[in-house]
Amino acid sequence: MKRAIYPGSFDPVTVGHIDIITRSSCIFDEVIIGVLNNSQKAPLFTAEERVRMLTEVTRELPNVRAEAFSGLLVDFAKKEEATVIIRGLRAVTDFEYELQMSQTNRQICPEVDTLFLTANVEYSYVSSSTAKEIASFGGDVSAFVPPLVAQEMKKRFSI
Repeated sequence: MKRAIYPGSFDPVTVGHIDIITRSSCIFDEVIIGVLNNSQKAPLFTAEERVRMLTEVTRELPNVRAEAFSGLLVDFAKKEEATVIIRGLRAVTDFEYELQMSQTNRQICPEVDTLFLTANVEYSYVSSSTAKEIASFGGDVSAFVPPLVAQEMKKRFSI
């Protein structure tokens, strides 16, 4: 069984993330969405809320599940018996950072490879940060995030 991990903060999950998840689910037997629980950041949503939202918006993909993790990604990959890490690239600027991370991960854990998927051009401008900024000013984020996530963001930013 070929198992892959698609890691990230997913704060919030965007339509670009969903595109990468959907495409990955066609390549691998199982895709685990690894929701990073970073104690050094103050996320909009807790890791549990992000896992819940991801589970809901990917419910039609039977070979996809979401799990929170903290610590090193390669340790999470070993624990989950995943041999591939999936990373999405929106632009050339993403590649330099992602290449360094993949090489570092490969040095620590040679049995885990990284697969880069380029963003669909219609989502290349989408980012969680942009969605949060728009939502914080009461703007419409429906082009950036799934409907469930847009509702949750509206609640979170309501005064």
